[in-house]
Amino acid sequence: MSAVTPVPADRLSRFSLSPTAGAWVALLGVTMLLSHFSRDLAKALDMRWAIRFPSGWKVPMADWVSAAMKWLVEEATFGLFTFTQMTRFIAWLIERPYELALAALSSGWVQGFGADAVQWLPPLSWIAVTVSLALLGHYVRDWKLAALAGGAFLYLAVFGQWDSAMVTLASIAIAVPLGVAGGLALGITAFRHRWLERLIMPVLDLMQTIPIFAYLVPILFLFGFGPVAALIATIIYAMPPMVRITTLSLRGVDPEIVDFGTMAGCTRRQMMWRVLIPSARPGLMVGVNQVIMLSLNMVIIASMIGAGGLGFDVLASLRRLDIGAGLEAGIAIVVLAIALDRLSQGLAKRRPDHHAAQASGNLLRRHPRAAIAAAIVLATFALGRFIPAVQTYPEALAITTGPFWAGMVEWLNVNLFDTLEAIKTALLTWFLLPIKRFLLGIPWPWGILLCALAGWHFGRWKLALLCATLAAFIAVNGLWAKAMTTVYLCGASVIIATAIGVPLGIWAALSERAGKVIGVFIDTLQTLPSFVYLIPVVMLFRVGDFTAMIAVVLYALAPAVRYAAHGVRMIDRQLIEAGIVSGCTPRQLLTRIRLPLALPEILLGLNQTIMLALSMLVITALVGTRDLGQEVYIALTKADTGRGIVAGLSVAFIAIIADRLISASARAARKRYGFVGEHG
Repeated sequence: MSAVTPVPADRLSRFSLSPTAGAWVALLGVTMLLSHFSRDLAKALDMRWAIRFPSGWKVPMADWVSAAMKWLVEEATFGLFTFTQMTRFIAWLIERPYELALAALSSGWVQGFGADAVQWLPPLSWIAVTVSLALLGHYVRDWKLAALAGGAFLYLAVFGQWDSAMVTLASIAIAVPLGVAGGLALGITAFRHRWLERLIMPVLDLMQTIPIFAYLVPILFLFGFGPVAALIATIIYAMPPMVRITTLSLRGVDPEIVDFGTMAGCTRRQMMWRVLIPSARPGLMVGVNQVIMLSLNMVIIASMIGAGGLGFDVLASLRRLDIGAGLEAGIAIVVLAIALDRLSQGLAKRRPDHHAAQASGNLLRRHPRAAIAAAIVLATFALGRFIPAVQTYPEALAITTGPFWAGMVEWLNVNLFDTLEAIKTALLTWFLLPIKRFLLGIPWPWGILLCALAGWHFGRWKLALLCATLAAFIAVNGLWAKAMTTVYLCGASVIIATAIGVPLGIWAALSERAGKVIGVFIDTLQTLPSFVYLIPVVMLFRVGDFTAMIAVVLYALAPAVRYAAHGVRMIDRQLIEAGIVSGCTPRQLLTRIRLPLALPEILLGLNQTIMLALSMLVITALVGTRDLGQEVYIALTKADTGRGIVAGLSVAFIAIIADRLISASARAARKRYGFVGEHG
């Protein structure tokens, strides 16, 4: 945490208004009047172009992008080979190890095709995989992690999710190493060459704000439908965090260690691989963890272009509105994610055992766990030919919770339908629809001007120019109305998520018992895949904006809670004691000390909540929203590359505008309340 300088008493006693607060209130009033009377004014002044962007003014960027993609596929050449041949070669390179992983975990090794196909070697048995992962858990930490990893994979077998989970694990087994290797290589190059870092960082920002679906559109066009295309999309999506963390970790190595390597006469290559990389290993393993989590999330989305596995099960259940099967597959993803997350964290914290590496003795003595795993693999291969239950978990012993979840939702619909419908109607009438009417009524020129003014207020001309340019991009592509629908759904969801999350975060920070319970709740929400949120809310509220809002609130709630709790916990204890000595009541301590000083962290949490809300909104296009997410989804179904990329960029630009404005306001809040240091 950054150091805290003494804060003047008047800053603790109240939220002081900015000198321009009155101007902003007046501007809001003018905007509300314009929103309400814009259509009448436009009709009276013959300025209908200000309400609906004229089609003759639109920039055909989607057509340009589509034409460029078509040229790449059909005509582009590098002399010795064409662009299409290059993509096919890349697909072939990825397909070979994927087929090997899939054979080892799911399909086995098969000879022949179609009806003549004969399996000459089965895949690893459920016992072999479960025990091997348990042994890996013991290797990286202890028996507790071994029990967790083994229990997670045993759960997948017992609850009938093994086959799909192994298909997903095969994808992860290929996507993660390739994503880590690519991110590590790019991060090392950026570390060595500052110009490259300055060049790629804006690209990485854009990659992390473009919605997930938008990745699938060009990948589908270039690589076709199938698991290889899904793997390529997963690798591209999961790589940016590894690049960032690699660069930061290498720069964070103690200079004394670097000086020691220089004095020892290390070459440039030796300095990197024998000094910097080992020293930065804990940070790099955090990057590996991020790649694993993002790969799992993307594998679910990529099921739409042929990834298969648990993601396909969730998607198919959503299409059938089969809540039981969908939640079972979703919980299986969570279990798989927890196991892989804990194993990667254990690897990140594990220190190399130099004594074991130097120990004398044969291979079995040096690597006992690997020897046990190999023995179990061979034993189950042999026994599986005679005892099928050793190879494949018996279906008769499988347990299903599908009927339970389906019955629970049915009970809620039957017994609480009137209550749920009343809540839905009230929120739609008094909250959602007024926000929607307000935002959709804002003329696009006025909206661009507001973005520029906000940018000027927080960051002067550079931020004003950036915000105005990005907003104008959306308008000139004819997507202003859909963008305002996206802002309306995102804004309404973020308001509710913040209203729930900030009090929960404050409560978690002030009460240890509440903190533990809330922490478990938030961890659960964060590990559930995004698709899973849609199934129960659709069953309870049917399709529409309200359903999308509920799903977005649940998905985006975690940052609001975590950042608020962090901000309150990190307040200097001396300031709290000074307030108590001054006679502050608990309410005054909260409103005059804790909230003002935690405001910068709360704003950063708001920023992350907006990012998650926007990413989830693209997925809620599946339940009938009519925003930019729907544009991306339609482009995916039609393989319309230009339409999908332009809509995806529009979502990304909304995210960038929000990110830059909120980050600037957080910096201003830190400065205002006396914070200095690394964030300040």
